[in-house]
Amino acid sequence: MLKDNFNDLISLMMVARERSFTRAAARLGVSQSALSHSIRALEERLALRLLTRTTRSVSPTEAGERLINAIAPRLEEIESQLVAMSEMREKTAGNIRLNAGHHAVKTTLWPALHPFLKQYPDVNVEITVDNTLTDIVSGRYDAGVRLGEQVAKDMVAVRIGPDWSMAVVGSPDYFSSHGRPQSPQDLQHHSCINLRLPTMGDLYAWEFKKEGREIRVRVEGQLIFNSLEPRIEAAIGGLGLAFVPEDAVNAHLENGRLERVLTDWSEPFTGYYLYYPSRKQHTLAFARLIEALRYPRSA
Repeated sequence: MLKDNFNDLISLMMVARERSFTRAAARLGVSQSALSHSIRALEERLALRLLTRTTRSVSPTEAGERLINAIAPRLEEIESQLVAMSEMREKTAGNIRLNAGHHAVKTTLWPALHPFLKQYPDVNVEITVDNTLTDIVSGRYDAGVRLGEQVAKDMVAVRIGPDWSMAVVGSPDYFSSHGRPQSPQDLQHHSCINLRLPTMGDLYAWEFKKEGREIRVRVEGQLIFNSLEPRIEAAIGGLGLAFVPEDAVNAHLENGRLERVLTDWSEPFTGYYLYYPSRKQHTLAFARLIEALRYPRSA
């Protein structure tokens, strides 16, 4: 019903504009009889005469004029939007919505996005910083960022960052007072700064791997956080050991505020991927963003 009405309204607009069924039919690329049938069908559904026909011309009735005045601006708006959508395929412009965790935004997205946005000033990027495993389809995101092992099989995945590892760190004062763990199991005798997972609400079990052997250790301590920075600051303050991405604490390791242990149990794992649900109908802006983020970066 809606499709028929829409097509018939376009027919009405064209006849009223051309004041001729012959010229309107030619503009629409249909036969004159098909055009006449379309107008009659619309009039029958509305139970109103919309056009006055004479042997020389066609003009809208009062009802037809009222309908045309009401729908003309809306049809023009729809047409302009369709034109704009078409231009988006040819111009690097438009809006892109992304969903990513805090660490991914800071270490992987932003370093590539900064020059990308300067190069393409007509592209607007909205980033929702979210550490949960958000459904990007229901959330109406163009793409999300996750670790490679977390990307669903039905998604297209593009690698955007290198492998990285986690690090067990503490302050020099903490190690001076409590000693250094020699194995992951020793962590159960240390004060550790826990991470509350954003999905199920459980505490994160620290994960270690060495020569194919994997160990998960549930640790205890006075502090629990649900984000990265407070755990690092608490470790610097000597309140316990933290298990955090290595690249987030490199500067603190270099200046001596933190020290690292169990390095032989911290094998790297697959880094971040940009993922999205389809290879089809992407805007040029989104295609350019994928290339800007793709790892390794082009020189």
